[in-house]
Amino acid sequence: MRLILASSLLAASTLAVASTPAAADPMADAKAIIEAHRAMPVFAAPGEPFDAKACMADKKVLSIPISMTIPFNVELQKAMASAAAEVGFTYTTWDNQLKLDQWVQGISQAISQDYDVVDLAGGLNPEVLGPQLSEARAAGLKISTTHFYDVTQPAVESVDYSGKVDFTGAGKLLAAWAYAQTEGKPNVLIIGSSDVLPSIPFVQSIQDQLKALCPDCKQTHLDVPVSEWATKIQSGTQSALLADPSINYILPIYDSMSQFVVPALRITGSEGSVKVASFNGTPFVLDMVREGQVEMDIGESLGWAGYAAIDNIMRMLCGKPEVAKLNVPLLVFDKDNIETAGVPANFDDGYGDAHLEGFRKLWMLK
Repeated sequence: MRLILASSLLAASTLAVASTPAAADPMADAKAIIEAHRAMPVFAAPGEPFDAKACMADKKVLSIPISMTIPFNVELQKAMASAAAEVGFTYTTWDNQLKLDQWVQGISQAISQDYDVVDLAGGLNPEVLGPQLSEARAAGLKISTTHFYDVTQPAVESVDYSGKVDFTGAGKLLAAWAYAQTEGKPNVLIIGSSDVLPSIPFVQSIQDQLKALCPDCKQTHLDVPVSEWATKIQSGTQSALLADPSINYILPIYDSMSQFVVPALRITGSEGSVKVASFNGTPFVLDMVREGQVEMDIGESLGWAGYAAIDNIMRMLCGKPEVAKLNVPLLVFDKDNIETAGVPANFDDGYGDAHLEGFRKLWMLK
Protein backbone atom coordinates (compact mmCIF):
# COMPACT_ATOMS: atom_id res chain seq x y z
CA MET A 1 0.00 0.00 0.00
CA ARG A 2 1.44 3.34 -1.02
CA LEU A 3 -0.06 6.03 1.18
CA ILE A 4 -0.69 9.52 2.07
CA LEU A 5 -2.98 11.52 3.06
CA ALA A 6 -5.01 14.56 2.40
CA SER A 7 -8.76 14.34 2.61
CA SER A 8 -11.01 13.14 -0.17
CA LEU A 9 -14.65 12.27 -0.64
CA LEU A 10 -16.00 8.86 -1.56
CA ALA A 11 -17.16 9.22 -5.12
CA ALA A 12 -18.17 6.97 -7.95
CA SER A 13 -18.09 8.13 -11.52
CA THR A 14 -18.97 6.13 -14.60
CA LEU A 15 -17.22 6.81 -17.88
CA ALA A 16 -18.78 5.93 -21.19
CA VAL A 17 -16.05 6.74 -23.66
CA ALA A 18 -16.50 7.15 -27.40
CA SER A 19 -14.00 9.77 -28.47
CA THR A 20 -10.71 7.83 -28.47
CA PRO A 21 -10.03 5.82 -31.63
CA ALA A 22 -9.42 2.13 -31.10
CA ALA A 23 -6.01 0.59 -31.71
CA ALA A 24 -5.53 -1.21 -35.02
CA ASP A 25 -5.18 -4.56 -33.24
CA PRO A 26 -6.07 -3.92 -29.60
CA MET A 27 -5.89 -7.56 -28.51
CA ALA A 28 -2.37 -7.90 -29.90
CA ASP A 29 -1.41 -4.66 -28.17
CA ALA A 30 -2.84 -5.83 -24.85
CA LYS A 31 -1.14 -9.20 -25.02
CA ALA A 32 2.19 -7.56 -25.90
CA ILE A 33 1.98 -5.41 -22.77
CA ILE A 34 1.26 -8.48 -20.65
CA GLU A 35 3.99 -10.63 -22.17
CA ALA A 36 6.58 -7.92 -21.55
CA HIS A 37 5.98 -8.45 -17.82
CA ARG A 38 6.01 -12.25 -17.71
CA ALA A 39 9.72 -12.90 -18.22
CA MET A 40 12.16 -13.26 -15.34
CA PRO A 41 13.44 -9.74 -14.56
CA VAL A 42 16.85 -8.71 -15.85
CA PHE A 43 19.00 -5.93 -14.43
CA ALA A 44 19.19 -2.65 -16.36
CA ALA A 45 21.62 -0.16 -14.87
CA PRO A 46 19.83 3.08 -13.88
CA GLY A 47 22.99 5.16 -14.39
CA GLU A 48 26.75 5.12 -14.78
CA PRO A 49 28.98 3.06 -12.43
CA PHE A 50 30.62 4.86 -9.50
CA ASP A 51 32.85 4.04 -6.54
CA ALA A 52 30.20 3.92 -3.83
CA LYS A 53 32.53 3.02 -0.96
CA ALA A 54 34.80 5.97 -1.64
CA CYS A 55 32.13 8.63 -1.92
CA MET A 56 29.94 7.28 0.90
CA ALA A 57 32.71 7.02 3.49
CA ASP A 58 31.53 8.63 6.75
CA LYS A 59 28.11 9.49 5.27
CA LYS A 60 24.93 9.09 7.34
CA VAL A 61 21.40 8.54 6.02
CA LEU A 62 18.23 8.61 8.12
CA SER A 63 15.12 7.18 6.46
CA ILE A 64 11.64 7.96 7.75
CA PRO A 65 9.01 5.56 6.40
CA ILE A 66 5.38 6.59 6.59
CA SER A 67 4.86 3.86 9.20
CA MET A 68 6.69 0.79 10.40
CA THR A 69 3.34 -0.85 11.15
CA ILE A 70 2.97 -1.48 7.39
CA PRO A 71 4.66 -4.72 6.22
CA PHE A 72 5.61 -3.12 2.90
CA ASN A 73 7.68 -0.50 4.71
CA VAL A 74 9.28 -3.04 7.03
CA GLU A 75 10.51 -5.08 4.06
CA LEU A 76 11.62 -2.02 2.08
CA GLN A 77 13.62 -0.75 5.06
CA LYS A 78 15.27 -4.15 5.54
CA ALA A 79 16.46 -4.09 1.94
CA MET A 80 17.68 -0.49 2.12
CA ALA A 81 19.59 -1.26 5.32
CA SER A 82 21.13 -4.35 3.71
CA ALA A 83 22.30 -2.36 0.70
CA ALA A 84 23.78 0.35 2.93
CA ALA A 85 25.62 -2.28 4.97
CA GLU A 86 27.18 -3.71 1.80
CA VAL A 87 28.53 -0.29 0.87
CA GLY A 88 29.53 0.50 4.45
CA PHE A 89 27.82 3.71 5.54
CA THR A 90 25.54 4.59 8.45
CA TYR A 91 21.87 3.95 7.72
CA THR A 92 19.13 4.49 10.29
CA THR A 93 15.42 3.67 10.01
CA TRP A 94 13.29 6.04 12.08
CA ASP A 95 10.66 3.82 13.67
CA ASN A 96 7.19 5.35 13.83
CA GLN A 97 3.49 4.52 13.85
CA LEU A 98 2.03 6.89 11.24
CA LYS A 99 2.13 9.98 13.46
CA LEU A 100 3.12 13.47 12.36
CA ASP A 101 4.93 14.29 15.60
CA GLN A 102 7.09 11.18 15.16
CA TRP A 103 8.08 12.23 11.64
CA VAL A 104 8.98 15.69 12.96
CA GLN A 105 11.10 14.12 15.71
CA GLY A 106 12.94 12.07 13.11
CA ILE A 107 13.94 15.15 11.15
CA SER A 108 15.05 16.91 14.34
CA GLN A 109 17.18 13.88 15.20
CA ALA A 110 18.80 13.92 11.76
CA ILE A 111 19.70 17.60 12.16
CA SER A 112 21.04 17.29 15.69
CA GLN A 113 23.04 14.14 14.92
CA ASP A 114 24.69 15.57 11.78
CA TYR A 115 23.14 13.26 9.23
CA ASP A 116 23.75 13.98 5.56
CA VAL A 117 20.35 12.88 4.22
CA VAL A 118 16.75 12.61 5.34
CA ASP A 119 14.87 10.13 3.14
CA LEU A 120 11.06 10.03 3.23
CA ALA A 121 10.14 6.49 2.29
CA GLY A 122 7.25 4.27 1.35
CA GLY A 123 4.55 6.88 0.87
CA LEU A 124 5.45 9.73 3.22
CA ASN A 125 4.45 12.97 1.50
CA PRO A 126 7.08 15.74 1.84
CA GLU A 127 4.36 18.39 1.63
CA VAL A 128 3.17 17.59 5.15
CA LEU A 129 6.66 18.35 6.50
CA GLY A 130 7.46 21.55 4.61
CA PRO A 131 8.81 23.68 7.52
CA GLN A 132 10.84 20.82 8.96
CA LEU A 133 12.41 19.98 5.59
CA SER A 134 13.29 23.64 5.08
CA GLU A 135 15.05 23.60 8.46
CA ALA A 136 16.93 20.45 7.51
CA ARG A 137 18.08 21.89 4.20
CA ALA A 138 19.17 25.09 5.92
CA ALA A 139 21.32 22.88 8.18
CA GLY A 140 22.99 21.37 5.11
CA LEU A 141 21.06 18.10 4.78
CA LYS A 142 19.80 16.76 1.48
CA ILE A 143 16.24 15.46 1.15
CA SER A 144 15.13 12.45 -0.88
CA THR A 145 11.89 10.55 -1.32
CA THR A 146 11.64 6.83 -1.99
CA HIS A 147 8.70 5.07 -3.60
CA PHE A 148 6.26 7.98 -3.47
CA TYR A 149 5.98 9.90 -6.74
CA ASP A 150 4.87 8.43 -10.04
CA VAL A 151 7.32 8.82 -12.93
CA THR A 152 5.03 11.49 -14.42
CA GLN A 153 5.00 13.68 -11.29
CA PRO A 154 7.56 16.36 -10.39
CA ALA A 155 8.80 16.41 -6.81
CA VAL A 156 8.23 19.49 -4.67
CA GLU A 157 11.07 22.01 -4.36
CA SER A 158 12.01 20.80 -0.88
CA VAL A 159 13.11 17.43 -2.35
CA ASP A 160 16.56 17.11 -3.90
CA TYR A 161 16.25 13.61 -5.41
CA SER A 162 13.23 11.34 -5.76
CA GLY A 163 13.18 7.58 -6.29
CA LYS A 164 10.07 7.45 -8.48
CA VAL A 165 7.93 4.44 -9.34
CA ASP A 166 6.24 3.48 -12.61
CA PHE A 167 2.69 3.46 -11.26
CA THR A 168 1.44 4.49 -14.70
CA GLY A 169 3.13 1.45 -16.21
CA ALA A 170 1.32 -0.74 -13.67
CA GLY A 171 -1.94 0.97 -14.65
CA LYS A 172 -1.43 0.19 -18.34
CA LEU A 173 -0.69 -3.42 -17.45
CA LEU A 174 -3.86 -3.75 -15.33
CA ALA A 175 -5.96 -2.30 -18.16
CA ALA A 176 -4.37 -4.62 -20.73
CA TRP A 177 -4.96 -7.61 -18.47
CA ALA A 178 -8.65 -6.80 -17.95
CA TYR A 179 -9.11 -6.31 -21.69
CA ALA A 180 -7.40 -9.57 -22.64
CA GLN A 181 -9.04 -11.68 -19.94
CA THR A 182 -12.53 -10.52 -20.93
CA GLU A 183 -11.84 -11.25 -24.62
CA GLY A 184 -11.96 -7.57 -25.47
CA LYS A 185 -15.23 -6.84 -23.66
CA PRO A 186 -14.30 -5.36 -20.28
CA ASN A 187 -16.75 -3.56 -18.03
CA VAL A 188 -14.35 -2.45 -15.33
CA LEU A 189 -14.72 -1.13 -11.80
CA ILE A 190 -11.53 0.77 -10.89
CA ILE A 191 -11.00 1.38 -7.17
CA GLY A 192 -8.60 4.21 -6.34
CA SER A 193 -7.73 6.70 -3.60
CA SER A 194 -7.20 10.24 -4.80
CA ASP A 195 -5.84 11.23 -1.38
CA VAL A 196 -2.78 9.13 -2.25
CA LEU A 197 -0.83 11.41 -4.59
CA PRO A 198 0.45 8.83 -7.13
CA SER A 199 -3.01 7.25 -7.29
CA ILE A 200 -4.18 10.09 -9.52
CA PRO A 201 -1.92 9.27 -12.52
CA PHE A 202 -2.22 5.56 -11.68
CA VAL A 203 -6.01 5.59 -12.14
CA GLN A 204 -5.73 7.88 -15.16
CA SER A 205 -3.34 5.47 -16.87
CA ILE A 206 -5.85 2.61 -16.44
CA GLN A 207 -8.63 4.75 -17.84
CA ASP A 208 -6.55 5.97 -20.78
CA GLN A 209 -5.30 2.50 -21.68
CA LEU A 210 -8.82 1.07 -21.58
CA LYS A 211 -9.99 3.90 -23.85
CA ALA A 212 -7.18 3.19 -26.28
CA LEU A 213 -7.96 -0.52 -26.39
CA CYS A 214 -11.73 -0.24 -26.30
CA PRO A 215 -13.25 3.23 -26.76
CA ASP A 216 -16.82 2.02 -26.25
CA CYS A 217 -16.18 -0.17 -23.20
CA LYS A 218 -17.60 0.89 -19.87
CA GLN A 219 -15.54 1.79 -16.83
CA THR A 220 -16.55 2.99 -13.36
CA HIS A 221 -14.28 4.70 -10.85
CA LEU A 222 -14.83 4.26 -7.12
CA ASP A 223 -12.71 6.73 -5.12
CA VAL A 224 -12.20 5.80 -1.46
CA PRO A 225 -9.89 7.65 0.96
CA VAL A 226 -7.33 5.45 2.71
CA SER A 227 -8.93 6.12 6.09
CA GLU A 228 -12.20 4.61 4.81
CA TRP A 229 -10.95 1.53 2.99
CA ALA A 230 -12.11 -0.82 5.75
CA THR A 231 -15.59 0.69 5.86
CA LYS A 232 -16.32 1.87 2.31
CA ILE A 233 -14.63 -0.39 -0.24
CA GLN A 234 -16.80 -3.44 0.40
CA SER A 235 -20.05 -1.49 0.48
CA GLY A 236 -19.05 0.61 -2.53
CA THR A 237 -18.15 -2.49 -4.51
CA GLN A 238 -21.41 -4.19 -3.59
CA SER A 239 -23.39 -1.11 -4.66
CA ALA A 240 -21.55 -0.92 -7.98
CA LEU A 241 -22.15 -4.61 -8.73
CA LEU A 242 -25.83 -4.39 -7.85
CA ALA A 243 -26.26 -1.21 -9.92
CA ASP A 244 -24.53 -2.79 -12.93
CA PRO A 245 -24.51 -6.61 -12.92
CA SER A 246 -22.61 -6.57 -16.23
CA ILE A 247 -19.37 -5.49 -14.49
CA ASN A 248 -16.92 -8.29 -15.20
CA TYR A 249 -13.60 -7.00 -13.84
CA ILE A 250 -12.50 -5.13 -10.72
CA LEU A 251 -9.14 -3.36 -10.47
CA PRO A 252 -8.33 -2.27 -6.90
CA ILE A 253 -5.11 -0.38 -7.59
CA TYR A 254 -3.40 -1.37 -4.33
CA ASP A 255 -3.25 -4.89 -2.94
CA SER A 256 -4.58 -4.01 0.48
CA MET A 257 -7.87 -2.96 -1.11
CA SER A 258 -8.43 -6.51 -2.36
CA GLN A 259 -9.27 -7.89 1.07
CA PHE A 260 -12.40 -5.71 1.05
CA VAL A 261 -13.35 -6.51 -2.56
CA VAL A 262 -13.47 -10.30 -2.27
CA PRO A 263 -16.23 -10.34 0.41
CA ALA A 264 -18.33 -8.07 -1.81
CA LEU A 265 -18.10 -10.62 -4.61
CA ARG A 266 -19.23 -13.35 -2.26
CA ILE A 267 -22.19 -11.37 -0.91
CA THR A 268 -23.42 -10.33 -4.37
CA GLY A 269 -22.98 -13.81 -5.84
CA SER A 270 -20.37 -12.50 -8.27
CA GLU A 271 -17.55 -14.93 -7.46
CA GLY A 272 -16.32 -16.58 -10.63
CA SER A 273 -18.07 -14.21 -13.02
CA VAL A 274 -16.23 -11.09 -11.83
CA LYS A 275 -12.44 -11.25 -11.71
CA VAL A 276 -9.95 -9.19 -9.71
CA ALA A 277 -6.41 -7.97 -10.43
CA SER A 278 -4.27 -5.63 -8.33
CA PHE A 279 -0.76 -4.25 -7.77
CA ASN A 280 2.03 -4.55 -5.18
CA GLY A 281 2.99 -8.21 -4.81
CA THR A 282 1.90 -8.27 -1.18
CA PRO A 283 2.19 -11.83 0.20
CA PHE A 284 -1.40 -12.19 1.40
CA VAL A 285 -2.71 -11.15 -2.04
CA LEU A 286 -0.29 -13.49 -3.80
CA ASP A 287 -1.76 -16.21 -1.59
CA MET A 288 -5.21 -15.10 -2.79
CA VAL A 289 -3.99 -15.60 -6.36
CA ARG A 290 -2.91 -19.13 -5.52
CA GLU A 291 -6.32 -19.75 -3.90
CA GLY A 292 -8.22 -18.38 -6.91
CA GLN A 293 -9.76 -15.36 -5.18
CA VAL A 294 -7.64 -12.89 -7.18
CA GLU A 295 -6.80 -13.66 -10.81
CA MET A 296 -3.58 -11.65 -11.15
CA ASP A 297 -1.29 -9.50 -9.06
CA ILE A 298 1.48 -7.25 -10.36
CA GLY A 299 4.50 -7.79 -8.15
CA GLU A 300 7.57 -5.70 -7.45
CA SER A 301 10.51 -7.09 -5.51
CA LEU A 302 11.03 -5.02 -2.37
CA GLY A 303 14.56 -6.37 -2.10
CA TRP A 304 15.23 -4.92 -5.54
CA ALA A 305 13.38 -1.69 -4.65
CA GLY A 306 15.51 -1.21 -1.53
CA TYR A 307 18.78 -1.52 -3.43
CA ALA A 308 17.47 0.80 -6.16
CA ALA A 309 16.47 3.37 -3.53
CA ILE A 310 19.93 3.32 -1.95
CA ASP A 311 21.47 3.66 -5.40
CA ASN A 312 19.53 6.90 -6.01
CA ILE A 313 20.36 8.30 -2.56
CA MET A 314 24.06 7.59 -3.07
CA ARG A 315 23.99 9.23 -6.50
CA MET A 316 22.63 12.35 -4.81
CA LEU A 317 25.48 12.42 -2.27
CA CYS A 318 28.11 11.46 -4.85
CA GLY A 319 27.19 14.21 -7.31
CA LYS A 320 25.72 11.85 -9.92
CA PRO A 321 22.55 12.53 -11.94
CA GLU A 322 19.23 11.55 -10.40
CA VAL A 323 17.74 8.35 -11.84
CA ALA A 324 14.57 8.72 -13.89
CA LYS A 325 12.86 6.00 -11.86
CA LEU A 326 13.71 3.10 -9.58
CA ASN A 327 14.71 0.29 -11.96
CA VAL A 328 12.35 -2.22 -10.33
CA PRO A 329 10.64 -4.53 -12.85
CA LEU A 330 6.92 -5.25 -12.67
CA LEU A 331 6.11 -8.97 -12.85
CA VAL A 332 2.79 -10.69 -13.54
CA PHE A 333 1.80 -13.33 -10.99
CA ASP A 334 -1.11 -15.56 -11.99
CA LYS A 335 -2.05 -19.23 -11.76
CA ASP A 336 0.78 -20.18 -14.12
CA ASN A 337 3.66 -18.93 -11.96
CA ILE A 338 2.22 -18.18 -8.52
CA GLU A 339 4.07 -21.10 -6.91
CA THR A 340 7.35 -19.28 -7.56
CA ALA A 341 6.27 -16.63 -5.03
CA GLY A 342 6.54 -19.19 -2.22
CA VAL A 343 4.00 -21.13 -0.16
CA PRO A 344 3.00 -19.10 1.71
CA ALA A 345 4.10 -16.23 -0.51
CA ASN A 346 6.69 -13.66 0.52
CA PHE A 347 7.84 -10.27 -0.77
CA ASP A 348 10.88 -11.39 -2.76
CA ASP A 349 10.50 -14.91 -4.15
CA GLY A 350 9.84 -15.28 -7.86
CA TYR A 351 11.91 -12.35 -9.12
CA GLY A 352 15.38 -13.89 -9.20
CA ASP A 353 18.39 -12.03 -7.80
CA ALA A 354 19.85 -10.23 -10.82
CA HIS A 355 19.70 -6.94 -8.92
CA LEU A 356 22.26 -8.07 -6.33
CA GLU A 357 25.03 -8.74 -8.85
CA GLY A 358 23.94 -5.77 -10.92
CA PHE A 359 24.14 -3.18 -8.17
CA ARG A 360 27.38 -4.58 -6.72
CA LYS A 361 29.06 -4.13 -10.09
CA LEU A 362 27.47 -0.72 -10.57
CA TRP A 363 28.85 0.41 -7.20
CA MET A 364 32.27 -1.08 -7.96
CA LEU A 365 32.09 -3.43 -4.99
CA LYS A 366 33.46 -6.28 -7.13
